[in-house]
Amino acid sequence: LNNRAFKFGMGEDWKSRAITEIEKHSQELSSIGEQIWRHPELSFNEHKAHATLSHFLETKGFCVDRSYLGIETAYRATYGDKTGPNICVICEYDALPDIGHACGHNLIAEAGLAAALGIKAVLESDGSPQGTVTVMGTPAEEGGGGKIKLIEKSAFEKIDVAMMVHPFPFNMVRFSCLAIICIKVTFHGKAAHAAAFPWKGVNALDAAVIAYNNISLLRQQMKPTWRVHGIITDGGCKPNVIPELARMEYYLRAPTKGEVEVLYSKVMACFDAAAKATGCDFEVAETFPLYEDVISNPVLSDLFETNSNHLGMVFTEIPQPCGSTDMGNVSHIVPSIHPFYCVGDGSQINHTREFTSVTNTPAAHSNTVIAGKAMAMTAIDLLTAPELLDQVKVAFHSSHARS
Repeated sequence: LNNRAFKFGMGEDWKSRAITEIEKHSQELSSIGEQIWRHPELSFNEHKAHATLSHFLETKGFCVDRSYLGIETAYRATYGDKTGPNICVICEYDALPDIGHACGHNLIAEAGLAAALGIKAVLESDGSPQGTVTVMGTPAEEGGGGKIKLIEKSAFEKIDVAMMVHPFPFNMVRFSCLAIICIKVTFHGKAAHAAAFPWKGVNALDAAVIAYNNISLLRQQMKPTWRVHGIITDGGCKPNVIPELARMEYYLRAPTKGEVEVLYSKVMACFDAAAKATGCDFEVAETFPLYEDVISNPVLSDLFETNSNHLGMVFTEIPQPCGSTDMGNVSHIVPSIHPFYCVGDGSQINHTREFTSVTNTPAAHSNTVIAGKAMAMTAIDLLTAPELLDQVKVAFHSSHARS
């Protein structure tokens, strides 16, 4: 990697300008993060968050397209001269059912706003480098595939790089996010009186139980990097009625799209065998589009880590996978990064009530602003050193060829 990536020479003044601008708005940014936290909204229903974020960006001089490309709670905000690199900062803002912002998407939005303010401050300065900052508001990461819908509508067509950050129990730049297929399975049987005429029935719950056990037995032959987890969501209405309907929901994960499709075929055989054994019919429906694995661009990752180190962040790398995200789909079409940064004391983990409690604390907001600064500084590296963007694109094509 070109040594300019690790020096704060030519771009140092611009980075200082960005940091100063972000710090000037830190209280306002924290307030927005808290406001979204206090009003959690589910996938594609993030109306308050959409309005809050869009309004903030409009007041700061961005050109904002609300309900972008016909997606009601998506938005795009841009600033720049439409020459030079187009740097995209991604915001998420949907919550989880019952437990609210247990994945900290309120903070993802806050960090995205911080980065956008810092980059804009540089672009509007005298003698600044040329370029554009795009803030992409992406709804429904938690099960709706908002970014995939935006990709399908060519939202990322003119984007050079995309970046976002995500709250986590610790700081991490390089990691594995798995590809995922999410399905709902319905078994159809025949109802009968369970005491008087059980032989007249076809038990859909038995099919679901057999399928669950089939998949549990399959685990011995699964690769260590594969993940399958599921629940029975409907098992009948009363004990004295043979269940004529049973429903299950499963998530299937693997390191790549190709591997998760192989896993899908094996799990489908488990459902098919259960149906045949009980005499049931069954049907399978995908609950949302396939999320691809995240390809973290190595050049962008190095830049982000160096800038974060300059701000006092220290990173940990672990070999285990870290869930799934539709940011993976973005990373397959645009050079991208999706670093994790720490909130809490390390004992609170995502998708728990405990994590919800630490995504609206002064420490969490402070770390979020730091992560936003690191994104802005990484963008400035690309704006001030065109050869770095060339290296990013070479690394992207190399990684894409191997994926």
